[in-house]
Amino acid sequence: MKASDMGDDLEKILITEEEIKQRLAQMAAEIDRDYEGKEILLVGVLRGAIMVMADLARAISTPLEMDWMAVSSYGSGTKSSGVVRILKDLDSDLTGKHVLIVEDIIDSGLTLSWLKTNLASRGPVSVEIATLLRKPEAAKVDVDVKYVGFDIPNEFVIGYGLDYAEKYRNLPFVGTLAPHVYEAVSE
Repeated sequence: MKASDMGDDLEKILITEEEIKQRLAQMAAEIDRDYEGKEILLVGVLRGAIMVMADLARAISTPLEMDWMAVSSYGSGTKSSGVVRILKDLDSDLTGKHVLIVEDIIDSGLTLSWLKTNLASRGPVSVEIATLLRKPEAAKVDVDVKYVGFDIPNEFVIGYGLDYAEKYRNLPFVGTLAPHVYEAVSE
Protein backbone atom coordinates (compact mmCIF):
# COMPACT_ATOMS: atom_id res chain seq x y z
CA MET A 1 0.00 0.00 0.00
CA LYS A 2 1.30 3.45 -0.94
CA ALA A 3 0.37 6.93 0.22
CA SER A 4 -1.44 7.46 -3.09
CA ASP A 5 -3.67 4.43 -2.32
CA MET A 6 -5.10 6.27 0.70
CA GLY A 7 -6.74 9.09 -1.23
CA ASP A 8 -7.62 11.92 1.14
CA ASP A 9 -7.48 9.66 4.24
CA LEU A 10 -3.80 10.50 4.80
CA GLU A 11 -3.12 13.78 6.56
CA LYS A 12 0.69 13.62 6.52
CA ILE A 13 3.68 11.29 6.52
CA LEU A 14 5.67 11.65 9.74
CA ILE A 15 8.43 9.11 9.05
CA THR A 16 9.26 7.83 5.60
CA GLU A 17 9.98 4.25 4.62
CA GLU A 18 13.62 5.15 4.01
CA GLU A 19 13.97 6.85 7.42
CA ILE A 20 12.54 3.73 9.11
CA LYS A 21 14.96 1.43 7.24
CA GLN A 22 17.95 3.61 8.14
CA ARG A 23 17.01 3.87 11.82
CA LEU A 24 16.32 0.14 12.17
CA ALA A 25 19.74 -0.59 10.65
CA GLN A 26 21.32 1.74 13.24
CA MET A 27 19.37 0.08 16.06
CA ALA A 28 20.45 -3.36 14.82
CA ALA A 29 24.10 -2.25 14.87
CA GLU A 30 23.67 -1.04 18.48
CA ILE A 31 22.03 -4.35 19.43
CA ASP A 32 24.83 -6.34 17.73
CA ARG A 33 27.42 -4.34 19.67
CA ASP A 34 25.60 -4.67 23.02
CA TYR A 35 24.91 -8.41 22.66
CA GLU A 36 28.22 -9.47 21.11
CA GLY A 37 28.95 -13.09 22.03
CA LYS A 38 25.42 -13.65 23.36
CA GLU A 39 22.17 -14.95 21.96
CA ILE A 40 18.99 -12.90 22.08
CA LEU A 41 15.35 -13.85 22.35
CA LEU A 42 13.30 -11.21 20.56
CA VAL A 43 9.78 -10.99 21.98
CA GLY A 44 7.41 -9.23 19.62
CA VAL A 45 4.24 -7.70 20.99
CA LEU A 46 1.36 -8.55 18.67
CA ARG A 47 -0.01 -7.26 16.40
CA GLY A 48 1.55 -3.89 15.88
CA ALA A 49 5.17 -4.98 16.25
CA ILE A 50 5.07 -7.43 13.34
CA MET A 51 6.70 -5.07 10.81
CA VAL A 52 9.30 -3.73 13.26
CA MET A 53 10.15 -7.22 14.48
CA ALA A 54 10.57 -8.65 10.98
CA ASP A 55 12.74 -5.82 9.67
CA LEU A 56 14.79 -5.42 12.85
CA ALA A 57 15.44 -9.17 13.10
CA ARG A 58 16.67 -9.28 9.50
CA ALA A 59 19.08 -6.43 10.22
CA ILE A 60 20.56 -8.03 13.37
CA SER A 61 23.65 -10.22 12.87
CA THR A 62 23.70 -11.63 16.41
CA PRO A 63 22.21 -15.13 16.76
CA LEU A 64 18.60 -14.83 17.86
CA GLU A 65 15.36 -16.59 18.51
CA MET A 66 11.92 -15.04 18.07
CA ASP A 67 8.69 -15.45 20.00
CA TRP A 68 5.43 -13.55 20.20
CA MET A 69 3.16 -12.33 22.93
CA ALA A 70 -0.21 -10.60 22.83
CA VAL A 71 -1.40 -8.53 25.77
CA SER A 72 -4.29 -6.17 26.22
CA SER A 73 -5.11 -3.52 28.77
CA TYR A 74 -8.29 -2.48 27.05
CA GLY A 75 -11.81 -3.70 27.58
CA SER A 76 -14.40 -3.07 24.93
CA GLY A 77 -13.69 0.66 24.69
CA THR A 78 -10.65 2.81 24.06
CA LYS A 79 -9.89 3.57 27.73
CA SER A 80 -7.39 1.39 29.52
CA SER A 81 -8.98 -0.85 32.11
CA GLY A 82 -5.77 -0.79 34.14
CA VAL A 83 -5.73 -4.60 34.08
CA VAL A 84 -3.41 -6.33 31.64
CA ARG A 85 -4.55 -9.60 30.16
CA ILE A 86 -2.28 -12.07 28.36
CA LEU A 87 -4.06 -13.05 25.16
CA LYS A 88 -1.15 -15.15 23.81
CA ASP A 89 1.75 -16.13 26.02
CA LEU A 90 5.27 -17.05 24.98
CA ASP A 91 6.18 -20.55 23.87
CA SER A 92 9.78 -20.03 25.06
CA ASP A 93 11.27 -20.58 28.49
CA LEU A 94 13.07 -17.36 29.45
CA THR A 95 15.40 -18.90 32.03
CA GLY A 96 18.97 -17.77 31.41
CA LYS A 97 18.13 -15.82 28.24
CA HIS A 98 18.73 -12.26 27.12
CA VAL A 99 15.25 -10.99 26.26
CA LEU A 100 14.64 -8.02 24.01
CA ILE A 101 11.00 -6.89 23.87
CA VAL A 102 10.20 -5.40 20.46
CA GLU A 103 7.38 -2.86 20.30
CA ASP A 104 5.92 -0.70 17.57
CA ILE A 105 5.01 2.25 19.80
CA ILE A 106 5.08 3.30 23.44
CA ASP A 107 2.27 5.61 24.54
CA SER A 108 1.52 5.68 28.27
CA GLY A 109 4.02 2.91 29.05
CA LEU A 110 1.59 1.21 31.47
CA THR A 111 1.21 -2.06 29.58
CA LEU A 112 4.90 -2.23 28.67
CA SER A 113 5.94 -1.59 32.28
CA TRP A 114 3.74 -4.50 33.36
CA LEU A 115 5.09 -6.71 30.58
CA LYS A 116 8.73 -6.01 31.42
CA THR A 117 8.11 -6.86 35.09
CA ASN A 118 6.23 -10.02 34.12
CA LEU A 119 9.00 -11.26 31.81
CA ALA A 120 11.72 -10.33 34.32
CA SER A 121 10.03 -12.63 36.86
CA ARG A 122 10.56 -15.63 34.54
CA GLY A 123 14.31 -15.99 35.14
CA PRO A 124 16.02 -14.28 32.20
CA VAL A 125 19.54 -12.88 32.42
CA SER A 126 18.25 -9.54 31.13
CA VAL A 127 15.12 -7.86 29.78
CA GLU A 128 15.46 -4.79 27.56
CA ILE A 129 13.11 -2.93 25.24
CA ALA A 130 13.39 -1.80 21.62
CA THR A 131 10.66 0.33 20.08
CA LEU A 132 10.28 2.05 16.75
CA LEU A 133 8.21 4.92 18.16
CA ARG A 134 7.86 6.61 21.55
CA LYS A 135 5.53 9.42 22.60
CA PRO A 136 7.28 11.12 25.54
CA GLU A 137 4.35 13.50 26.12
CA ALA A 138 1.94 10.58 26.60
CA ALA A 139 4.05 8.74 29.23
CA LYS A 140 2.28 7.96 32.49
CA VAL A 141 5.07 5.79 33.92
CA ASP A 142 8.82 5.85 33.40
CA VAL A 143 9.86 2.83 31.34
CA ASP A 144 13.55 2.27 30.65
CA VAL A 145 13.75 1.80 26.88
CA LYS A 146 17.21 0.87 25.62
CA TYR A 147 16.59 1.30 21.88
CA VAL A 148 14.27 4.00 20.51
CA GLY A 149 13.77 4.59 16.82
CA PHE A 150 11.97 7.92 16.92
CA ASP A 151 10.36 10.17 19.52
CA ILE A 152 7.13 11.53 18.04
CA PRO A 153 4.43 14.01 19.10
CA ASN A 154 1.38 12.75 20.98
CA GLU A 155 -0.65 12.16 17.81
CA PHE A 156 -2.55 9.10 16.65
CA VAL A 157 -0.37 7.42 14.03
CA ILE A 158 -0.88 4.66 11.48
CA GLY A 159 1.27 2.58 9.20
CA TYR A 160 4.17 0.18 9.56
CA GLY A 161 2.12 -2.13 11.76
CA LEU A 162 0.00 0.55 13.44
CA ASP A 163 -3.67 0.53 12.62
CA TYR A 164 -6.93 2.39 12.80
CA ALA A 165 -9.88 -0.02 12.92
CA GLU A 166 -7.49 -2.79 11.72
CA LYS A 167 -6.64 -0.85 8.55
CA TYR A 168 -3.43 0.82 7.35
CA ARG A 169 -0.99 -1.62 9.04
CA ASN A 170 0.56 -2.38 5.63
CA LEU A 171 1.69 1.17 4.90
CA PRO A 172 5.50 1.27 4.59
CA PHE A 173 5.68 4.62 6.45
CA VAL A 174 4.25 6.18 9.62
CA GLY A 175 1.65 8.88 9.13
CA THR A 176 -1.45 10.51 10.55
CA LEU A 177 -5.01 10.10 9.40
CA ALA A 178 -7.11 12.97 8.14
CA PRO A 179 -9.69 13.90 10.82
CA HIS A 180 -12.65 13.05 8.58
CA VAL A 181 -11.72 9.35 8.82
CA TYR A 182 -12.18 9.03 12.57
CA GLU A 183 -14.62 11.88 13.15
CA ALA A 184 -17.22 10.14 10.97
CA VAL A 185 -16.98 7.06 13.19
CA SER A 186 -17.34 8.95 16.48
CA GLU A 187 -20.40 10.93 15.43
